[in-house]
Amino acid sequence: MKMYEWEASFEAYVQRLMDDFQVPGAIIAVAKDGELTYEKAFGYRDREMHTPIDLDTVFGIGSITKSFTCMAIMQLQEKGKLSVHDPVITYLPEFRTPDEAQTKSITIHHFMTHTLGFPPLPSLIPAMLPSLQADSTAEELLQHFEAQCKHSIDTFEDLMAYIEKLPFELLGPAGTEFSYSNEAFGLLGAIIERVSGKTYEAYVQEHILQPLGMERTIFHVEELGEDDNATMLYTPRMNDGAREVVRAPGWWDAPSMRAAGFLKSSARDMLRYADVYRTGGLSNGERIISGDSASQMTAPHVRIDLSRSYGYGLGVFPFTQDYTLFTHTGGLKGMTAQMFIVPEAGVTGILLTNMDDAPISNLTLGLLNSMFGRPLETQFATFSECEVPLAYLQQCPGTYKSGEGDAVEIRLDEAKKQLVLIQGSEVFPLHSVGEDTFLFTRHSIDSLIRFVRHPDGEIKRLALGSRQLPKAI
Repeated sequence: MKMYEWEASFEAYVQRLMDDFQVPGAIIAVAKDGELTYEKAFGYRDREMHTPIDLDTVFGIGSITKSFTCMAIMQLQEKGKLSVHDPVITYLPEFRTPDEAQTKSITIHHFMTHTLGFPPLPSLIPAMLPSLQADSTAEELLQHFEAQCKHSIDTFEDLMAYIEKLPFELLGPAGTEFSYSNEAFGLLGAIIERVSGKTYEAYVQEHILQPLGMERTIFHVEELGEDDNATMLYTPRMNDGAREVVRAPGWWDAPSMRAAGFLKSSARDMLRYADVYRTGGLSNGERIISGDSASQMTAPHVRIDLSRSYGYGLGVFPFTQDYTLFTHTGGLKGMTAQMFIVPEAGVTGILLTNMDDAPISNLTLGLLNSMFGRPLETQFATFSECEVPLAYLQQCPGTYKSGEGDAVEIRLDEAKKQLVLIQGSEVFPLHSVGEDTFLFTRHSIDSLIRFVRHPDGEIKRLALGSRQLPKAI
């Protein structure tokens, strides 16, 4: 592999971030036109044992699993077994939402684009309950969600029954509001199972992993047998005001939500997988999905914010004037991952770490900027600041909370006529960049938030990251 002039400065930047965030291990790999052009491992797969990381080391990929789930749906559509525009209740007659008319109008497309109208719900925690109870590092999480964890959600039927009993307000008619939904993707697994007659895991194994030669991509590390080339898991926590990263063995699992985020894979396998999106459906000499299906998966079906859109299980972002980025991140205890494809440049990349809350956006952006000759810290997108009347700012303050446990507070600094966002102990000034949209910077990465109004003009929710958080009354 030839050396690139950007490697030294990029690797110094990665090392600095890894040290700052105490990330035990990572691997970054890039291919051009399907050929590996860059790979670099940092740190260790097991910090205490000093065991190295290579292209075949298995890491968790979390929500990157969602694109595999959508790929399976596209394959079933190609076989005439379903259409993405079919109502979900055709396949899941027991699926219910708080509104019967809405239940009937939600399609598979709405599940695949997170536009079914669900706010973030607490189901993922009870879905992972048995593995959380077996994990001493999860005690605090279990205490926080104690009320939701009376029973575990073990099956798709349990998940639908749980959603049916949950009191929540829909965000809007199906197709109108984007808010990331693990429940929708968990239940896409149920649709795949009922339509194909195979378990979700067996379907993915047979129709995606095997044809692609992804021999190190699995749902359970036990499938590796004697082979121990998989990462130890680490999690950051606060100890007397200081951040420490602790060893946290034990992979979390959720049988009813596997389709939302529980695959594990290696850098080599993931480059092979990413190639399907670079080529429009081909990889490893096999056609995995049709060109048309690949186009549907990577089409910007719905806007997330001023710069980002979402396809089917993939983010679709503009990157410079000439390039588009297809991407997804994944995070769960002991893992933070990001996959990206820049189709116009023939580039695919994967970044895998063995700690949750690793600075994956910084690492990915630094890599892309390095490869495309831009200064390391250039943002994904830039926005011009605009003036907002004080009367408008006065409507925004409040606490916004999600069922997944996230809470942010918005306050108004009257003297500076500026809103601030408070998350935990961190305080971020907000800068207006568009209608109802503000920008803040965390860990040198710009993020957008948007206040969402009721038709009567009252602010009801806050769209932050990829989720809408309802305003607490």
